[in-house]
Amino acid sequence: MRIDIITVLPKLLTGPIDHSIIKRAREKGLVEIHVHDLRDFSLDKHRKVDDYAFGGDAGMVMCIEPIHRAITQLTSKRNYDEIIYTSPDGRTFNQQEANRLALVENIIILCGHYKGVDQRVRDQLITCEISIGDYVMTGGELAAAVIADSVTRLLPGAISDETSALTDSFQDGLLAPPVYTRPADYKGWTVPKILLSGHAAKITEWKHEQSLERTRKLRPNLMDGFEE
Repeated sequence: MRIDIITVLPKLLTGPIDHSIIKRAREKGLVEIHVHDLRDFSLDKHRKVDDYAFGGDAGMVMCIEPIHRAITQLTSKRNYDEIIYTSPDGRTFNQQEANRLALVENIIILCGHYKGVDQRVRDQLITCEISIGDYVMTGGELAAAVIADSVTRLLPGAISDETSALTDSFQDGLLAPPVYTRPADYKGWTVPKILLSGHAAKITEWKHEQSLERTRKLRPNLMDGFEE
């Protein structure tokens, strides 16, 4: 898989993609992540990539020309399954969307900034707009890192125990059950006996019940239409 990220702040992405699971996945050749500085595609002598909005609105807007130039250069070399724009008014990113993107081959992520991008970019170049939540950040770089991380960890071989990703929260529409490890008794705080019983079927049933209970309590919105 290949992920190309276009941004005005490339250094902001250095940390997230150079550590942990993403780092190991890159070293294994499971994913290529390339960060492109949008300013490299500007023809302005000051490498400017933004301008004032027509109509007198406050704030600066990312210009269409450098964005079009960057995307055109990338798409001339390979086909992309999705060209994503990180935007607070995009569709909310969730586990199902991460699962979908983990199955494609190449994606571009354009990081929003300032007051956003020229609408013509969204109309003509973008195939998918994604939001990671109903709030506004300085730019879309952290959102791009979130998308890259959640997608990369789903790639076969990215996690040593691949079944671990399949039991994460939201994979079955529910929150994950509580987990415990040694010692079984710490200062009188004990692990539920069922987990120490060795009875696989009963443990599975207990975990499902706990998932339902936690979801009802913490995220009742996820229970809508859920059939036990």
